[in-house]
Amino acid sequence: MPTKRTTPDLILIIVTLTLLAVGLTMVYSASAVWAEYKFNDSFFFAKRQMLFAAVGIAAMFFIMNIDYWTWRTWAKVIIVICFVLLVIVLIPGIGNERNGSRSWIGVGAFSIQPSEFMKLAMISFLAKFLSEKQKLITSFKKGLVPSLGLVFLAFGLIMLQPDLGTGTVMVGTCIVMIFIAGARIRHFIILGLIGLSGFVGLVLSAPYRMKRITSFLDPWEDPLGSGFQIIQSLYAIGPGGLFGLGLGQSRQKFFYLPEPQTDFIFAILSEELGFIGGSFVILLFALLLWRGIRIALGAPDLYGSFLAVGIVAMVAIQVMINIGVVIGLMPVTGITLPFLSYGGSSLTLMLMAIGVLLNISRYSRF
Repeated sequence: MPTKRTTPDLILIIVTLTLLAVGLTMVYSASAVWAEYKFNDSFFFAKRQMLFAAVGIAAMFFIMNIDYWTWRTWAKVIIVICFVLLVIVLIPGIGNERNGSRSWIGVGAFSIQPSEFMKLAMISFLAKFLSEKQKLITSFKKGLVPSLGLVFLAFGLIMLQPDLGTGTVMVGTCIVMIFIAGARIRHFIILGLIGLSGFVGLVLSAPYRMKRITSFLDPWEDPLGSGFQIIQSLYAIGPGGLFGLGLGQSRQKFFYLPEPQTDFIFAILSEELGFIGGSFVILLFALLLWRGIRIALGAPDLYGSFLAVGIVAMVAIQVMINIGVVIGLMPVTGITLPFLSYGGSSLTLMLMAIGVLLNISRYSRF
């Protein structure tokens, strides 16, 4: 167990808080019109996001002072709790349904999304498994299958909600961790073909998923249906130009782009702050990932390295998918943009993850 502490990574703290400040500003700007119309309070979403941010920041600084080795000790207990919550959320009357997905437990806006917390729990558990069984990871039966078995069990429960976006981020993150641990590429090719077949099956099994794929390829084929969000997102980004229309001056938030404070907040940001504003946010994410990679490389043990890699991969995958969807490079998946999009569970989870990363930085040699 690491014993020598230093100061946490100051750059990572500054970048995280800057992203959070941009997010809070944009949540208000993007949601004010819709909130005024629906709740007669233009600050409805902004106030709740500020509350979640306060809880998340407190959690981040608290976790920053908990030795990351603690998560290794409690990894099994935490993941069992998350599995129980994934089952409970599927029970009618307990799990809350929104937009066709039964993914929340709680009351009203103050609900938690168990699938979000499963991502971090799975990262911690897999980091423990890989650090203890790294020599077996080159074995298909003894290393790769056991490590992915639990991942796909969680993915299956998440898909019952259904929540393809969160499940995709979790699986992608775990695959990155397993690859970094030394798994054979040919094993990944085999599993990749199997996974592709399963993904095609999931898409074909639900008509709305198929519509998302077809709308991604040609959104103008159904401009008022499955292609509506992508088209409106592009209509927001295009007029933004180099400098944007100005903070608060978005046109698409006037009931054109549905609930712009969530998955498509980057479109509103690009419309109001332009190419420069969007590039600034992407640069902040790049800085965050750079610091995370340095922390992973300097961690004093394998568990710390794998844990840091998992957190970095989770953020990177979520950012790439969200922005890819917003600019029309990927089908709509329903994934939030870390630190920016409205959503209590997502924001709290990300800040907690950064807290773990900051604690690892206190022991890293870089």
